[in-house]
Amino acid sequence: MSAQRVVVTDTIFPGLAQEQAAAEAHGAAFEGFQCKSADEVVAAVADADVAVVQFAPFTAEAAKAVKPGATVIRYGVGYDNIDVPAARQAGLKIGYVPDYCTDEVADHTAALALALLRKLSGLDASVRAGEWAAVKHSKPLKPFQETIFGFFGIGQIGSAVLQRLKGFGFRFIASDPGLSSDDAAALGVSLVDADTLLATADIITCHAPATDGTTGFFNASAFGRMQPHAMLVNTARGQLINEADLAQALTDGAIAGAGLDVFEREPLPDTSPLRRTPGLILTPHSAWFSDAAIDRLQGLVANDITLALKGEGPRKPVP
Repeated sequence: MSAQRVVVTDTIFPGLAQEQAAAEAHGAAFEGFQCKSADEVVAAVADADVAVVQFAPFTAEAAKAVKPGATVIRYGVGYDNIDVPAARQAGLKIGYVPDYCTDEVADHTAALALALLRKLSGLDASVRAGEWAAVKHSKPLKPFQETIFGFFGIGQIGSAVLQRLKGFGFRFIASDPGLSSDDAAALGVSLVDADTLLATADIITCHAPATDGTTGFFNASAFGRMQPHAMLVNTARGQLINEADLAQALTDGAIAGAGLDVFEREPLPDTSPLRRTPGLILTPHSAWFSDAAIDRLQGLVANDITLALKGEGPRKPVP
């Protein structure tokens, strides 16, 4: 019987020592690649028992190329680059790592929200431009005790954001079809429908997956129902927001600001109107990052490699 084979198709990490050690501890061959295209992935994962992917596309052809019953592991919270139906049809096990950076994303989300609410970006720019006009560049600005903080989805990361912000005195509301009224009460949020969220929240943070019902939810119609001073934060999925409509809404003053860490296309194209739109804080899909998070992610993937080589399923199967 030939040795088992573990393949990493692509990563942004400086090394793969943990993953390689997990493979070699079970007598498996290990190879790391930097695949960019679907064809490169298919070639790399041929006859693999375990395929670990980060950003490269794992297509139906890749699902056919690995060994029957192989395990596919995604470095990260999402798995949009994996053709999940095709992988399941091929009988593959699929795992991901949804919990490696909960604290980091929650910290980043809270930081974006607080910076927007206190108008820090505009105030900083005004001082650098030679002004000294606090009120001019701060108005309108509610005290936090009068601010309604809204959640569009409130799962694991949203709940962590909520815990970080409770001490500021906000009133919290949430729109989430998966949240019961009892669970909402236990969290300390008022459960509302999406229309009420749009109409009443002073700031909305997104923590929903990209589904048929949520993709493009924040569009011209939604921005038209928000208050002119309202703001939006997105560290979840870029597909939740129609970026052209957001740029227009900010330019027209339909809403006051936004903080984005995720985008419809990444890296953000040079031609994106967001690069020229006022009222925005943009970060390069960095909410997940800390030095500890990288080590944590690779360690959890190494653990999944061990489980797969032992014939067990991944720690966190894709639902």
